[in-house]
Amino acid sequence: MRWSRAFIPTLREDPADAEAANHRLLVRGGFIRRLMAGSWSMLPLGMRVTKKVQDIIREEIDAIGGQEMLLPVVHPGEIWKKTGRWDDVEGILVKLKDRRDTDMLLAMTHEEIFTTIAAELTSYRQLPQLWYHLQTKFRDEPRPKGGLLRVREFTMKDSYSFDIDPAGLDVQFQRHYEAYQKIFARLGLDAIPVHASSGWMGGKESVEFMVEGAAGEDEIAFCPACRYAANTEKATSAIPAVADAPWEGEPQRFPTPGIRTIAALAAVGEFAAGERQIKSLVYVIDGSPVLLLVRGDHELMEQKLVDGLGTWDAHPADDDDIVAALGAHPGSLGAVGAKGIRIIADPALRGRTNMVTGANDDDWHLRGVDVARDIAVDTWLDLRLVKAGEGCPTCGKPLEVKRAIEVGHIFKLGTKFSEALGAAVLDEQGEQRVIWMGSYGIGIGRNMATVVEASHDQKGIVWPVAIAPYEVVVTAVKVDDAASMEVAEQVYAGLTAAGVEVILDDRDERPGVKFADAELIGIPYRVTVGPKGMAAGVVEVVRRRDGAVEKLAPDAVVTHLAAVVARERGRARG
Repeated sequence: MRWSRAFIPTLREDPADAEAANHRLLVRGGFIRRLMAGSWSMLPLGMRVTKKVQDIIREEIDAIGGQEMLLPVVHPGEIWKKTGRWDDVEGILVKLKDRRDTDMLLAMTHEEIFTTIAAELTSYRQLPQLWYHLQTKFRDEPRPKGGLLRVREFTMKDSYSFDIDPAGLDVQFQRHYEAYQKIFARLGLDAIPVHASSGWMGGKESVEFMVEGAAGEDEIAFCPACRYAANTEKATSAIPAVADAPWEGEPQRFPTPGIRTIAALAAVGEFAAGERQIKSLVYVIDGSPVLLLVRGDHELMEQKLVDGLGTWDAHPADDDDIVAALGAHPGSLGAVGAKGIRIIADPALRGRTNMVTGANDDDWHLRGVDVARDIAVDTWLDLRLVKAGEGCPTCGKPLEVKRAIEVGHIFKLGTKFSEALGAAVLDEQGEQRVIWMGSYGIGIGRNMATVVEASHDQKGIVWPVAIAPYEVVVTAVKVDDAASMEVAEQVYAGLTAAGVEVILDDRDERPGVKFADAELIGIPYRVTVGPKGMAAGVVEVVRRRDGAVEKLAPDAVVTHLAAVVARERGRARG
């Protein structure tokens, strides 16, 4: 490819609304353009990177037995109603009707449709199966941001495994785990596998692959000592036991006029420090008010509540609901003597005595509360958000909390979808057995963006050879200098013949413009051919990653670079 004929619309300035590095650099480098919020067009450079990411994914999924398909992006609503997700993912699921007034939707994932195909399987002899595709998805994200990190329309590789029993699912899950590690390594990403919430996907176990990065929207708890890692939606930790001061008799009311927060109450006196308080929160769950209790200095992790109760119908109650349920406003709430309301408490409160909580009477609190004696807890459930410095649940050493970007997620779905959609086979005894399923996803654009987040500098993107839009750029410093242009053409032709992906910058532009563009779009190697070098009998080879410069004879550069590129390709494959 000649740069003069390529569509590479580089920009000198950052987009005004760009915060994430991938947003700034992919737009400036001419890889992508935004159509509307959360919707991006892939330009030629973007497509070259995208295809390479897809090829790496295909190679590794094919290697574990994957069979590629392509399923529709518009689905009949009836299938999603059978699995319950027509209503469960309300808000981000885009629904529509066709001319026959039939409910339809835009696919946000494809579990239902792959399962309808699996329903054609009849015998255990046809299992296991592993199917996948690379297809467009649409999720109506309320706040798309971060360039390609959080979008509405995107391409995802989603694969699905089908087995006769849980043991078979475990095997396929482990194979995907290993394949994903290879994929991310080939993309140049240091991805950390973490325990994760399965969310609206369902199932009992899932693993996210996370790359540390400031642009990430997730937080992970990580132990440097033993490598324990979990999304904070799932993470647990060990916290020191609290020695409670003795208290004789029943809880005692005391006035707290105008006090509505944990911090304000803690300022009243030592007896009301955050760790000595019970924080009371009212949620409406499946249409009914529920009282949630956590320690005063702890925060509620809502995803743990949702996962623990197995429902998505959960949201904070409004003031009217709270007063109706408990007779007081937020800031004066408590579970002592509460009637007709379910009480769910975090285990950090188990066995605690001499605690302080609201009295369910505005401007009054209670002290001397014994949790076991005074509060009728219905359910003990881990509700607490883990904090940095707390003990690792595995080894006890301090945890770190890191911001991270999710680059992949694998799920053990179990039989949720196969039961709902009738996917079953006959086993060796002729008995019908419901198929066990797994689901495994990787977002293509998100991984492209994450590579940029992890690998860039002040000049632009630093692509690894494995997914760079071009591996080498041959930059002709002066296109009107016949001798240097002849050498540039020879190097370009030689690299092309050697199988190196190369672009010849033959534009009639100042050298500084050409160098800046090559660095901005992140081509791993630049061959600079100019009159000064020709006079000395050399061309320059500049490595983008660290700026290292080599001066080589023109007739040696092709062999040298072909070997370097081949070596880096091989290293990426492991």
